[in-house]
Amino acid sequence: MADADTLRVATWNTELSRDGPGLLLRDILRGGDAQADAVAQTIAGIAPDIVLLQNVDYDMEFRALTALRDLIAAQGLRYGHLYAGMPNTGMATGLDMDGDGRLGEPEDAQGYGAFLGQGGMAILSRYPVDIDAVQDLSGILWRDVPQALLPVVDGAPFPSAQAQNVLRLADVAQWAVPILHDTGRVTLLAFHANAPVFDGPEDRNGRRNHDQLRFWQHYLDGAFGPAPEARFVLLGHANQDPNRSEGIKAGIKGLLSDPRVTDPVPLRGGALPGTPPEATVDWPRVTPSQMRVSYVLPSRDWDIIASGVHWPMTGEGARVSELASRHRMVWVDLRID
Repeated sequence: MADADTLRVATWNTELSRDGPGLLLRDILRGGDAQADAVAQTIAGIAPDIVLLQNVDYDMEFRALTALRDLIAAQGLRYGHLYAGMPNTGMATGLDMDGDGRLGEPEDAQGYGAFLGQGGMAILSRYPVDIDAVQDLSGILWRDVPQALLPVVDGAPFPSAQAQNVLRLADVAQWAVPILHDTGRVTLLAFHANAPVFDGPEDRNGRRNHDQLRFWQHYLDGAFGPAPEARFVLLGHANQDPNRSEGIKAGIKGLLSDPRVTDPVPLRGGALPGTPPEATVDWPRVTPSQMRVSYVLPSRDWDIIASGVHWPMTGEGARVSELASRHRMVWVDLRID
């Protein structure tokens, strides 16, 4: 938790998602789940005032999220306010969405998922959420995004015109969430983009990832209704490094260079030689394994006090981090006027 004059905002891909509905809640409530305990310990240790979590399974009554909140409270940090919207993951379409000729697979949902709500997003906050003013932008169709890079194969929409007519842009979710801080409204522009891989030469996932990131520039332009002009924080899991690995780099580079946001480029201490100090993930089976894929980008009107990636290299902190997730929490401290 930052001091009284600052606001600590963070994002973290927890990888807490389970293989079936209700299993995350079961694992937390029965106690002794090493990963859930490590996630709670890490959040309590870094103590963000507001944190956006990815890969937390969604349920209508927030039971899993509430259980996680209580687990964090047992570590000494209490969040009084929660928000989660229904994600697109596992939302059935009844269509072949990846062009493999089969129906009913996780790839055929609006967002990849074996069940509705798998791997959703959630916000934990010390300050109230203005629920009535939340913009859930997850239902926007990909085809309705300006200059959408919709895939085409042999001159025809891929996988079909019918699929493109119903496919949403967001793989998981995208929200504009107002937080009622003591000094005024702070708007979180929250997202989790899909990986730009696991497709074919049509580059469906790469194109969708690009447009999911480019979306936020269109949103700030006013293409989808009034957008906040001040005191916002764009944050989430982009699944995209601006310089490394696969993907259409124009999406993330355009976002990072947009004059309406600041990129603090948070650095981790003690980075190993040859690894990027701004990396937020270590995927052992990927080359390069360490990349920057999660971001906290405050609007230009904030005074940034500090930023970082929580990446302990040795000791108990490193052990807890390894148990929790391959990803690391990214945080930024902002001065409150």
